[in-house]
Amino acid sequence: MLVCLNPARAGVNFQTDVSAVLSKAGCNLGTCHGNATGKGGFKLSLRGDDLSYDHAALVRDQFGRRVDVVAPDESLLLLKATQAVAHEGGKRFDRDSWEYRTLREWIAEGAPRKSVGAPTLVKLEVTPREQFLTPPAESVQLQVQATFSDGSVRDVTPIACYEVVNVAVADVSVQGKVTRKEFGETTVLARFLRLQEPVRLAFVPARPDFQWANTRPHNFIDEHVFAKLRTLRMNPSELASDEVFLRRAYLDLLGILPTVEEALKFVGRGAPTGKRAALVDELLERPEFAGFWALKWADLLRVEEKSLDAKGMQDFHHWIRNSLARHQPMDQFVRELIAARGSTYANPEANFYRANRTPVLRAEAVAQVFLGTRLQCAQCHNHPFDRWTQDDYYDWAALFARLDYKILRNDRRDKNDKHEFIGEQIVYLARKGSVTNPRTEQPAEPRFLGAPKQDFARQDELEALAAWMTRPENPLFARAQVNRIWFHLMGRGIVDPIDDFRATNPPSHPALLDALTAEFVKSGFDLRHLIRLIMASRAYQTVSEPNETNREDASNYSRSLVRRLGAEQLFDTLHQVAGVTPEFRNFPTGTRAAELPGARLEGRRGRRVQLSPDLFMSVFGKPPRLTTCECERSTETTMSQAFQMISGPSVNELLTQSDNRIAALLDSGRPNRAIVEELYWTALTRPPSEAELAKTLAHIEKATDRRAGVEDVLWGLMNAKEFVLRR
Repeated sequence: MLVCLNPARAGVNFQTDVSAVLSKAGCNLGTCHGNATGKGGFKLSLRGDDLSYDHAALVRDQFGRRVDVVAPDESLLLLKATQAVAHEGGKRFDRDSWEYRTLREWIAEGAPRKSVGAPTLVKLEVTPREQFLTPPAESVQLQVQATFSDGSVRDVTPIACYEVVNVAVADVSVQGKVTRKEFGETTVLARFLRLQEPVRLAFVPARPDFQWANTRPHNFIDEHVFAKLRTLRMNPSELASDEVFLRRAYLDLLGILPTVEEALKFVGRGAPTGKRAALVDELLERPEFAGFWALKWADLLRVEEKSLDAKGMQDFHHWIRNSLARHQPMDQFVRELIAARGSTYANPEANFYRANRTPVLRAEAVAQVFLGTRLQCAQCHNHPFDRWTQDDYYDWAALFARLDYKILRNDRRDKNDKHEFIGEQIVYLARKGSVTNPRTEQPAEPRFLGAPKQDFARQDELEALAAWMTRPENPLFARAQVNRIWFHLMGRGIVDPIDDFRATNPPSHPALLDALTAEFVKSGFDLRHLIRLIMASRAYQTVSEPNETNREDASNYSRSLVRRLGAEQLFDTLHQVAGVTPEFRNFPTGTRAAELPGARLEGRRGRRVQLSPDLFMSVFGKPPRLTTCECERSTETTMSQAFQMISGPSVNELLTQSDNRIAALLDSGRPNRAIVEELYWTALTRPPSEAELAKTLAHIEKATDRRAGVEDVLWGLMNAKEFVLRR
């Protein structure tokens, strides 16, 4: 039986029927003829993005063989797809299939581009949208309905396309039946013509003996997290001890460890109730907080010397840090950045545009950093996984087209490097400026992302953009900032990757994200308020050790996610534990690596440098700040890192320096037990166990040189997973 989606007439139309066949057969995918250069001399638009182009590619073959309206069965389109003629893509369908019959009838009718009265697709619905399956349920059949412009509704389940995001968890058949491969969560994308919808599925172990632990939620965050955990038949891990919470809070908020005195004072205060919230309040007001969180924004805003020069870099970093220190609301912070212009020295925020020097770079950076939207794919064609079109991309880029630079001077060191700038610049809006849309070959019209066209003749487009982006009713901005803050505290975004919001990458906890966003907006975009809320939750305060039910979980916040310390954190904490003050060229003694403005770190010349900063930072993943993406900073573990810590000369210099912590402890006359206990509190924020104490004391006592024995103990602590990891 012929599959025809046009109820108004008999026969086949290109817009729905033929396009559906090409998609179902995979002809227009990026791995086949939808590739940017096509395959075998035949190119289609990606996923049926441009139907007029596809029609021309099919019927305007110079030899008239691809579509033969005189002898339809001799059309290469049919012969290759059935492999009657050799086809690199293999057999796509049989001669007795609906695909063959659909294409043949269309060709026999003269292969028309448009059919009179043919409806267009306006809506796609997939059921179920979300489902949790427990044994014996092993599979689920998706149902896809298409609604057309004439009001008709058709079941397109057999002819829709399906894709599993996490292929390790499940398979999906060409008919839309999803079958479990292993337990876990995945998203299935159902696509028909130009629309696609995600389906969230979770295959949950039976666990017949599972009982919910009735863990008490601390706030609404836990209510959302626990509701899903209960459905997944998982219990959250235990509440972290005071020592673990204290270390975690210091690392997350300040990027350093608590001192022995701070740790002992906190642990000795009594029950956790109240004192943990008080600690967070205290840390949020310390100057180290603004310095450490400025580091996160410096990565995203590309604060580096090559593009900005030393003064511009330092001024921009100071502006970011000062904004955080004085509790500036996040919406105001971003409005000042987006609307910035003027001297890059007198108005440091203008350096954001100095680092992003073309309209498309500015457009992509603003969308990704502030709206959580990756537009890059829409530069060459409509986004294959999102709603953004090529027109959206270039109209958005046109908002930044009038930005220009007056270079007052450029004393670049490398005369051949056109990307190096040394000297003051003026960022301003020129009278004219445009971006050409390659699809239309016409100047794009400035337009907010996803919004209707607007007249900017009588208003400053950057001022208007800054106001539009940060208005409370714009969900893109608030959600993106909430998700980023959540990521920095919890180790994984509710939407992950954190700057890739789209329907086909749904949040793990949609209701939680909505609730946090509403709270963030209600607070006046208060960064500290949101941090307090997250850190007060039990989800934040769990241990990292799993229980029997959540051992495989990495996305539902049933336990704390273990992650390696960042490059600056590790550099600073190594010096902190060793009792050695880091020194950097052109910066005051005692400046921490996390407080430095740029991507490159230089040690002070003329003196021995503890841990070569540039080498150490690059090995441990400090980004060069060439892109506006969190992904540029690496937290992966490598063999080079292990060699640096275990046998590298850098750590050894910290241990053997004559005026370090070890020297002070030995000079104090304290017994070995007290020395070991202080080293444990300093490095791990906890006392040694009896077994650890016995082994370390025995090692020191057996050593021919007492100092060498203590150095060995501290070396072991610096290389312990408990030190290198935030847990």
